[in-house]
Amino acid sequence: MIPAIGLLVGLVIGIVLHPDVPLGLQPYLPIAVIAALDAVFGAVRAVLDGIFDDKVFVVSFLSNVVVAALIVYLGDQLGVGSQLSTGVVVVLGVRIFSNVAAIRRHLFHA
Repeated sequence: MIPAIGLLVGLVIGIVLHPDVPLGLQPYLPIAVIAALDAVFGAVRAVLDGIFDDKVFVVSFLSNVVVAALIVYLGDQLGVGSQLSTGVVVVLGVRIFSNVAAIRRHLFHA
């Protein structure tokens, strides 16, 4: 439940404060958000499965964001940034939907 609460608090803070993202970081923000959502939904699934570990969550959260941003940065340097961005979004999207399906099965037994 802590990851979900943290996500909600972060969303509210972002909506209230309207932070400015530097132009150089703007291509990486959507990828970082998707990577963070993957970690959050994975944590919610782990809580429901009874195997949540806060250290694993923090490491997963940070490493997902850093690795996804590095992949996109590498793609930008190689001139194929949009293709690698799409790949990252697809992979993390599949993981997010898999975790959401597991959460749905756990909550609704369907």
